[in-house]
Amino acid sequence: MTERVVKAVHGIQAVQPDPADELKESADLRATESKEQLLARYSAACYEDSASGARARRVVLRAICKSFGNGVKVGVGVLVLHPHTFEIGDAVFIGNQTFLQGRHDGRCVIGAHTWIGPQSYFDCRDMELGEYVGWGPGAKVLGSEHTGEPADVRIIQTDLVIKPVRVGDGADIGVNAVLMPGVTIGPGAIVGAGAVVTQDVAPSAIVAGVPAKFLRSRSDTPA
Repeated sequence: MTERVVKAVHGIQAVQPDPADELKESADLRATESKEQLLARYSAACYEDSASGARARRVVLRAICKSFGNGVKVGVGVLVLHPHTFEIGDAVFIGNQTFLQGRHDGRCVIGAHTWIGPQSYFDCRDMELGEYVGWGPGAKVLGSEHTGEPADVRIIQTDLVIKPVRVGDGADIGVNAVLMPGVTIGPGAIVGAGAVVTQDVAPSAIVAGVPAKFLRSRSDTPA
């Protein structure tokens, strides 16, 4: 079978305002229920694979998140730890079984029109994804690591260092790629499938491999 080119869908869709009844329900829940009650509601809707389940996930997350845009789609089995620290933009898509591990005093920003593939993992205690980011299924962010010091203490018992991870607008992260703590991916950059990124990636750069290495700029003419 020959390859074919089809039009993009997610990245070009227009944002429609969410229904007024959803907005009102979220506002009412925010005003009347505790964080624990809201989390219980989300847990009940988390694995409901139906239109009503998707609606319930939106309603509850809007009530508990720091901010929550229009046209957001939250898949089945998406787990969100400390959602009150999250800022989610318009038309964000979060695929099934994604795990977003925030922190009670952290900050997680997911920019408008970003698409997150299923079974992704985010250590998002201090993370910003820009707008129109493409995130391949199974890709991961590691945003923290143990110091490992002193050496006579078990590593898991040493202090945890939280390092900010930043992904610029329009960047594309390949399937099963891993971003290590503290890295910045420049706007428009491409990270290849399965790459392990240990250093910052320049804007519009294409990197791949373990560890990820620079291949070329998107502005270069391919050989």
